Amino acid sequence: MFKKYLAGAMTSGALLLTSAAAFAQEAAEAAPAVPNPGNNAWMMTSTVLVLMMILPGLALFYGGLTRSKNMLSTMTQIGATAALAMLVWIMWGYSMAFGPDAVSGLEAFVSTGSYFLSSVTPDTTAATFSDEVISEYVFVSFQMTFAAITAALVLGATAERMKFSATMLFTILWLTVVYFPIAHMVWAGGGLLFEMGALDFAGGTVVHINAGVSGLVLAYLLGKRKGYPNEVDPPHSMVMTMIGTGLLWVGWFGFNAGSELEADGFAGLAMINTFVATAAGGLTWMVVEKLAGHKGSALGFCSGIIAGLVAVTPAAGNSGPFGAVVLGIVASLVCYFAVAKLKPALGYDDSLDAFGIHGIGGIIGAIGTGFVNTMFNGPGNGSADSMMAQVTIQVIAVAVAIAWAAIGTLIVGLIIKYTIGLRVSEETEVSGLDIAEHGERAYN
Repeated sequence: MFKKYLAGAMTSGALLLTSAAAFAQEAAEAAPAVPNPGNNAWMMTSTVLVLMMILPGLALFYGGLTRSKNMLSTMTQIGATAALAMLVWIMWGYSMAFGPDAVSGLEAFVSTGSYFLSSVTPDTTAATFSDEVISEYVFVSFQMTFAAITAALVLGATAERMKFSATMLFTILWLTVVYFPIAHMVWAGGGLLFEMGALDFAGGTVVHINAGVSGLVLAYLLGKRKGYPNEVDPPHSMVMTMIGTGLLWVGWFGFNAGSELEADGFAGLAMINTFVATAAGGLTWMVVEKLAGHKGSALGFCSGIIAGLVAVTPAAGNSGPFGAVVLGIVASLVCYFAVAKLKPALGYDDSLDAFGIHGIGGIIGAIGTGFVNTMFNGPGNGSADSMMAQVTIQVIAVAVAIAWAAIGTLIVGLIIKYTIGLRVSEETEVSGLDIAEHGERAYN
C-alpha cells in the first residue's frame, strides 16, 4: 500500500514539475526582452565615438585641407549638416530605413512606421545578431550618427564653393532620396541587397560609396573652383588635418566594432582589423609617393590612413586580420592613383578627394570583402565557388549603390541648382566663405 502511494506521489510530482517548467517557459516567452547591459553600454560608447568622428574629427580633417579663408565655413557646414541629419533621422529617416512596416511593392527599397519615433519607448528593443537585444533608443542613436557622418562626408567634394543654404537643403533632400533607401536596402530585413546576401559590415556601400559617388556628381554640377588647378593653394594646416585623422581613426572603432551590435568576438575581430588595415594603408601611400619620385608626406600618410579605414569598413567583421592588411594595401594603392592620375585626367574638382578616397576605397572594400571573407583565414571558410558567388553579389551591390547615389544626387542637385542655386558668387569665393557666409574668421 505504501509503495503504491509512493509511486502515485512520484508520478504526481513529475507531472507537477513538468507543468511548472512549461509555465515558466511560457512566462519567459511572454516577458519582454531585457537589453544586455554590457552590449548596451558598448553600443552607447560606440555611438559617442562615431559622433567624435564628425565633430571634431572630420571637421578638423577637412578644415585643415582647405585654404584658411574657408576653414570656418568648412567646419560649420559639417557641424550644421550633422545636426540637421539628426533631426531628419528622428522625424522620418529611421522610419524609412528601419521602420516596422513594409510599403507594398516598395518593401525592397524603403519601410515606414514609427514617424517621429512614435513606436519607440525606453522599453522597446532592437535585435542583435544573436539572441541578445539592446535598447531601441540606443540603436536609433547609433544609426543616426551614420546618417549624419555620411551627409557630412559628401561635403569634401564641394568645399570652398557651395552655399550654406544649398548645403542645408541638399542635406534634407539627399538623405530622403538617397541615403535612407540605400540604408534600408543593405541593412534592413526585406531590403533588396540584404536579401541577396550582400556583405556590408559597417557601411562600405551605405556610407562610403554613397558619399563618394554623390560628391563626384555634385563636383560636376558645381564646376571647378576659381583658378583650379593652377591657382589653388595647398592645405593651410596639416597639423589640423593630422589631428582630425587621429580622431577619425579612434572614432572608427565605434564605427566598425560597434556595428557588431554586441561586445563579442566579432567586435574584437572588427577592432583588430581596424588597426591593421589602417596601418597598412597609411604606410602604403607613403611608399607609393616615394616610388613615384616624391617625398613621403604627412598628407599622404593621412590619405592612406583614411583609405585603409574606408576599405576595411565593409569587411571589418567579414575578414581575417591578414585579409584586412591586404585590403588596406590595395585600397591605398588604387586611391593614390585615383587622386594623383584619374582626377587630373577627367578634370573634375573633387576638392578634398571625397570620391578619390571614399568612393574608390569603398568600391575596393565592398568587392574585396567577397574575397577576404573566404581567403586569408576569413570567417566565411567557403569554397572557391562560394567565394565567386559572394563576389558576384558584392559587385551587384556596388553597382546598385553607385547608380542609386548618382541618379538621386543628380536629381536633388539639379532641383537646388535651378531654385536657390548651388554655388556662391565669384566675389564670395575670392574673399572666402568664412566672412561672406558666416561673418567670422577662423583666424584673427
